[in-house]
Amino acid sequence: MNRKTFIKASAGVLAMSALGTLKVFSEQLSQQEQKTPLLFIGHGSPMNGIENNQFSQQWSSLAKDFPEPTAVICISAHWLTRGTFVTAMEKPRTIHDFGGFPKALFDVQYPAMGSPIIAEETQKLITKTAIHLDHDWGLDHGTWTIIRHIYPKANIPILQLSIDYHQSPQYHYELAQELAILRRKGVLIIGSGNMVHNLRMVDFQRINGAYGYDWAIEMNEKFKKNITERNHKSLINYESMGQAAKLAIPTPDHYYPLLYILGMQEKNEEASFFNDVPVGGSLTMTSVKIA
Repeated sequence: MNRKTFIKASAGVLAMSALGTLKVFSEQLSQQEQKTPLLFIGHGSPMNGIENNQFSQQWSSLAKDFPEPTAVICISAHWLTRGTFVTAMEKPRTIHDFGGFPKALFDVQYPAMGSPIIAEETQKLITKTAIHLDHDWGLDHGTWTIIRHIYPKANIPILQLSIDYHQSPQYHYELAQELAILRRKGVLIIGSGNMVHNLRMVDFQRINGAYGYDWAIEMNEKFKKNITERNHKSLINYESMGQAAKLAIPTPDHYYPLLYILGMQEKNEEASFFNDVPVGGSLTMTSVKIA
């Protein structure tokens, strides 16, 4: 067999292997019934990715609460696009999408595998819009700073789903509902942002303590009350909550990941809160587990 024939034959074998793997995973999706919880995590400063503090300690404990997932799909506040994309590469890069932090943070690599197969399955599941397969993005700090604490061995495939920043809150809530089937196939879905997130008003002198402005605490409590009471309509229409809401969510990038998690909540599931702490006056680390 000459070199050209060998390469052609090898490509055919690889293609058949990929199709076989896709078929196996599709069969697993139709058979497996291991429902995962839903997580919205307030990620805060990128430094939480390398610090041993109350937030990262809580993240580290999360994996003890449920079986190891098939994969993780994270909706991060830091991947905003026109249209909706899912990472589809085998080895997503670690993105250091920030500045002004210590070199130790930039040195971090989180070498988790991706999953082109799960990306394709996600693409097939969603009919509300076209899902584009992305091979350029990777894992931004809204994802890896959290997940490296939850799964420090980097032994779980990690994907990201982008946020179409040109769509309405209702759109994101409804899109999430089409993702919900993946929960029953062992895929852990995480929304990563912050309920209250106003960087322009942060008091950096008090960033390391539990401190919140009156309006930040007021809105955080309103959000929690509506989540507990399953008043999703009010949370979708957050702009109608008054001036405090406008201060808490001057831009919706860090809020939209919460709507994805709420959109997948089932009737018999309850919400609980953790890391319920205000920082720097105008941020809250409040996180939600739905199970």
